[in-house]
Amino acid sequence: MNFIEDLIQSIIDKHSVVCVGLDPRLDKEGEIPQFLIEEFEDPNKVILEFNKILIDNTSDLIPVVKPQIAFYEKYEALSALKETIKYAHKKDLLVILDSKRNDIGATSEAYAYSTFKVFNADACTVNAYLGIDGINPFLEYKEKGIFVLVKTSNPSSRDFQNLFSAKIPNAADSDIEINVENVMLERNYIKMARLVEEWGEALTQFSQFHNLGVVVGATFPQELESIRKIVKNSYVLMPGFGAQGATARDIKSGFNENGLGGIVNSSRGIIYAYNNNKKEYPPEKFADAARAEIISMNEKINKVIKL
Repeated sequence: MNFIEDLIQSIIDKHSVVCVGLDPRLDKEGEIPQFLIEEFEDPNKVILEFNKILIDNTSDLIPVVKPQIAFYEKYEALSALKETIKYAHKKDLLVILDSKRNDIGATSEAYAYSTFKVFNADACTVNAYLGIDGINPFLEYKEKGIFVLVKTSNPSSRDFQNLFSAKIPNAADSDIEINVENVMLERNYIKMARLVEEWGEALTQFSQFHNLGVVVGATFPQELESIRKIVKNSYVLMPGFGAQGATARDIKSGFNENGLGGIVNSSRGIIYAYNNNKKEYPPEKFADAARAEIISMNEKINKVIKL
């Protein structure tokens, strides 16, 4: 099995590029329904049951799910995470573990082992601020997928990712400021995209794409278009659809002419969709609301990307 090959085939078979974020929350009204909390009590059991019901009702519509590990850590529910991944695989879903790992050496090796061996995820998200030293341990798992943060969907991503910088060959490591004339500056997110393109050059490709992808927020369509031109062989994971405000038009440039090249994530907008129409979808029908939201999302996106 190879992540990107399996992902592309599933996208074609299911006619969908939607990724559902499985981000369970127990402590806010309108999230995991109260009837599940009362029935199962233990957070591991509540979360697993919530996820299984969602998967049962939506797995035929989507190729991939993306659990965010922080929510499972918060509720001491790593057992639920592991079982959710196992159950998703049984239902013909790929799993991206959203953990944004960021370290080097033995620690990065441990993160990679945990992601791909302990949890058996098919892919994960990583932060490459530490450079290739933090990425290589994940690349050792050649059949697995990696999505590098390039331009994230949050508003304050501009604070650093949008700054301009340049490589100055003669600058000393001890220099903290330098005046340089006639130097071409690029946005930091563009530099990160170029690094990903460089790191992926030696990787095996399937239908044009390899297993080293990028994360680009759907909330920044112009930046997405610029990054897509650089990372021609990378799949783009686009968070920010729905609850964060991105629309189908915003993600168009993340795809090539045959509708491949990207996946679009929505978490709250899907798994808690029952909140938007409680008359039609009471808490007991949360999975029906999620299914309806995915169907609508598929229709809107496929119309734009021509899948």
